[in-house]
This record gives sequence, structure tokens and C-alpha cells, in this order.
Amino acid sequence: MTDPATTVKTDYQPPSIEVPSLYAWPPKPLAALRWLTVGLLFPWGMVYLGLAVLSWQHLTPSMETMATFSPGWVSLIWLRNAALLTLVAGTLHWWLYIRRGQGQEYKFNPRWPAQSRKFLWGSQVKDNLFWSLVSGVTFWTLYEAVTYWLYASGYVRRVEWSEAPVYLTAMVWGVFFWSTAHFYLNHRLLHWSPLYRVAHELHHRNPSPGPWSGIAMHPLEHLIYFTVFCFWWVVPVHPVIILMTGFFQGISPAVSHCGFDYVTLGKRIRVSTGDLFHQLHHKYFEVNYGNTPTPIDKFFGSWHDGTAESLVLAKQRRRGVQEA
Repeated sequence: MTDPATTVKTDYQPPSIEVPSLYAWPPKPLAALRWLTVGLLFPWGMVYLGLAVLSWQHLTPSMETMATFSPGWVSLIWLRNAALLTLVAGTLHWWLYIRRGQGQEYKFNPRWPAQSRKFLWGSQVKDNLFWSLVSGVTFWTLYEAVTYWLYASGYVRRVEWSEAPVYLTAMVWGVFFWSTAHFYLNHRLLHWSPLYRVAHELHHRNPSPGPWSGIAMHPLEHLIYFTVFCFWWVVPVHPVIILMTGFFQGISPAVSHCGFDYVTLGKRIRVSTGDLFHQLHHKYFEVNYGNTPTPIDKFFGSWHDGTAESLVLAKQRRRGVQEA
């Protein structure tokens, strides 16, 4: 059974997706610089960086405390992560899906969250909440805590901003590129039939995802997904970078899965939110395994830019794979 409201039609047609100017050939240095400093960072990149700085200063145990692994300080990190995810996903869900503050304006998919037996408690929202908080935040926190412990115990050297400001600034950008490249790799793995049936199918029960769908995944998928932290086990950074990695991996999916291209507040404020690129993956399954900052899909023929031509190419590719 589904919600009758899912039959409402949206007329929104988002623009087609372009490869970031960073990868243009011949090179476009000014456009690439603008994309790196504006397109990649504003507004959400700066939000995750700001949260990381705030959390390091006020919401994270000291390195001395984290040198000894214990449930106490790990639980505090879990509470912080759960609270921040709830703040972002919960606010988006309230405005877009409970209050329906902008109706269907900028909505990708006409469907609203479903009521179906395939979800826990028969509710997409309750199901997504459970997997995001109980499993998602737990694995996120465990990987983050192990990373802190490695630094606090001296197994990995902590790099201070005063000694390497250029290197650490570059690593801020590195979070976006490593996380999106890592996502492509683990996502392709999760579409391998045995793993898909066991784990990834749970996330794909959401053809019309909402904010709480972002990290609503099977525990096995969370185990794989949050291995993004392992990069910092061999590449030393400052803990702010570790925090930013967690927020980008754990919170940004709530924004990209919110189902709306933009959130509007009044007539003048419009904030970019939903990710059409990944929305198309939820619709067609075998396209757009990664993200646009690292356009690996373009190199391997699974890029879908939202146009009819791209859909034809995707169907031809799928037919060719099946025939082979």
C-alpha cells in the first residue's frame, strides 16, 4: 500500500548535469578555480567545515581522553553525531515533507514518502530513521573513534595548522575528492549481485528518497561505506579534517537525498540541496554510481546527465552487458 499523495505530479525539469569545469579540455583555469572555491565549497562545504571546527573546539573529547579507548567518550561522540544528523535531516524533513513548506516546487520525484510492508513498521520515514541512527551513526562513530585513538596513541602523527597550513588546506579539498572517489568504488562493489541482495537492496527500497534516506543502509553497507576514514590512518592530518570527513560522509547524504533541487525560504532565498546526479541513480539503478566532483562514471560509460539521450545510451549499455 502506498500513500495516495504519491500520485501528485511535479512539472519541475532540472537542467542537465555537466562535468565540472576542473576537468574541461582544453583547460579552463578561471572556471576551474571558481568551481573549486565556490561550486565545491558553497554553501554546504563551508557548513561541514564550520561544523568540524565547532565540534573540535567544543563537542569532542580531548586527545588525552581518547588515548584510552572506552565506551564513555565514544558514546559522547555518538550523541554528537546523532544530534547533528537529526538537526540537518530533521529540519529538512520537517520543512519539505511535514510542513510541505514549498509544496512540489523543485521536487525531482512526484512521490512522497511511502507506506509499505517492505519498510520497518510499514513506514519509509520510520524505517529510514532507524537505519540511519541505529546502524549508520554507530558505524560512523566507531570509525571516527578508532581514527582519533590512533592519533591520540601516537600511531599516526597529528599535523598542526601552524606547521603545515598549506598542506592541511589542501586536505580540506581532499575530503571532497577522496570521499567521492571512495563512494564510487564501494558503490560499484555494492552493486555486485550477492552484496546487492544481502545489503544494498535496503537502500534502494527508496526510489523517491528523502532526507532520512541518505545513510539508511544495511549494517554491512555501513561497514563498507565508512571505510572512508581509513585514508587518514595512513595520511596524517589534523582532527578537524577527520571531523569534516565524518560530516561529509554522514550528514551530506541527508541534503543530497532530500528530493528537492532547491530549498526555498520566502521569495528571495534559494539554497541548492538535492543531487540530481544521485537521484537518477535511485531511478535507473545502473547509472551514476559516483558523484560529480570525481566524474569516474564519465570514464566508464555510466554517466547520466538527465537528458533523454543519456537514458538511451544507458539502455544500450545495459542491453550490451546483458547480451554479453
